[in-house]
Amino acid sequence: MQTAKTTEYARALLSSYGSKAPVIAARRMRESDEAGETQEAENWKRIRLAIAEMRGPHQS
Repeated sequence: MQTAKTTEYARALLSSYGSKAPVIAARRMRESDEAGETQEAENWKRIRLAIAEMRGPHQS
């Protein structure tokens, strides 16, 4: 998946699900991995990382 598409998916998830977006991306990554869809799992991993970058550092 191209970087622009990854960013587009990440923004859409954040817009739709807010703080739950990383959880959804992680679940889809795990489901893809368990189904043997390694490329799809890698795409979801990139999306999850893009979401983390967009959200910025974790604050306590």
